[in-house]
Amino acid sequence: MSREIVLDTETTGLNPVTGDRVVEIGGVELINHIPTGKHFHHYVNPERRMADDAFQVHGLSDAFLADKPRFAEIAEDMLAFFGDATLIAHNAPFDISFLNAELERTRRPPLANAVIDTVALARDKHPGAKVSLDALCRHYGIDTSRRVLHGALLDSEILADVYLELIGGRQVALALVEETRIVLTGVVQFQPAAQRPVPLPSRLSAETLAAHLALIKTLGSGAIWGDYAEASGR
Repeated sequence: MSREIVLDTETTGLNPVTGDRVVEIGGVELINHIPTGKHFHHYVNPERRMADDAFQVHGLSDAFLADKPRFAEIAEDMLAFFGDATLIAHNAPFDISFLNAELERTRRPPLANAVIDTVALARDKHPGAKVSLDALCRHYGIDTSRRVLHGALLDSEILADVYLELIGGRQVALALVEETRIVLTGVVQFQPAAQRPVPLPSRLSAETLAAHLALIKTLGSGAIWGDYAEASGR
């Protein structure tokens, strides 16, 4: 069983070394690359003022965060959710450095999990292209209409879709067509594979489909592709 946590953080600024703090943590669980629906999400009182530049990014104000738990109060829940899963983040050194700085403040050891940086994955797969989360969503046709401001949980959910595309996307889903086998304590359980809540739009234009159907007609009545065209109502 492969367990991964796709995560994101929001912070008061860009550098934990100079005192910037975590203000939001979000993470979603993947089992064998399939979202399970389990997630972790907390707003965090940073015990310092919010930088205006950071506020413009995520919209989390000092007033909103004032009654939220401090990191020390949610650290054990976060670590329990992470477990020994591989952690996946976009520009992972940024998020991991902030989480480790927070753990150090609570006198806990740094994260020992394996880490995957989706920025590095994207640069390997699309050399020379823009690899921001927004740019990758546009490339893969992933809906970001809910993303008016940055938010750790929403960005984790979006990044999970991007990550699956970077590692093979639809091919991964086809390999796990109807069931995901999860082996727990020696017992094999079967669970329906999670599906996208909103199917991705087709990348095939009407002109491409028309050209394909025209080609099928030239293959003769015995061509197997004709059966698929009839089944799809085309």
